[in-house]
Amino acid sequence: MSPLIKHIIRGIILLLVQLFLIKNIPPLHQFIVPYIYFVFLIWLPFRVTRMQLLYIAFVWGYVVDMFYQTPGLHLAACVLLAYARPALVDFLLPKDSTEWGSEEPSRATMGQVPYFVYVLILTMVHHAWLILLEWIQFGSFFYFMGKLIATTTVSMLLVVIADLLFNRKASRR
Repeated sequence: MSPLIKHIIRGIILLLVQLFLIKNIPPLHQFIVPYIYFVFLIWLPFRVTRMQLLYIAFVWGYVVDMFYQTPGLHLAACVLLAYARPALVDFLLPKDSTEWGSEEPSRATMGQVPYFVYVLILTMVHHAWLILLEWIQFGSFFYFMGKLIATTTVSMLLVVIADLLFNRKASRR
């Protein structure tokens, strides 16, 4: 199967899970709002340039905003994630981007610890910006931090489950 088709199918599955399963789960707590759709951007291959990544994130966030009926909240969070991703990859894996080729970030290509740090930081960047834009008031820092920690924790659990389900194997570096 073509890598492009594989990524499109994976993205559609993640979006459908977000919209028809996770979105309809009754709230567990006021702090917990899990998201999984952003993993599509995290799992794009290393060879995707920053401009391509920003464009894909813009469209991806716009599609999610259409379904959530939010005025650009998910779009802004996805674009920020896409902007931060190349710098984080360069920080964690100081390799030339052409050396990685069409491989995608995974435990096999990055190693356990760098992959976990990569996913955790990008999840926190996405969620922090999304929650800050939702909240849009600066009354209680502890409320913001509580919601960020709870949402990130649940989303990380979903990312680990998705990583196991999609079985993304690649050659070890």
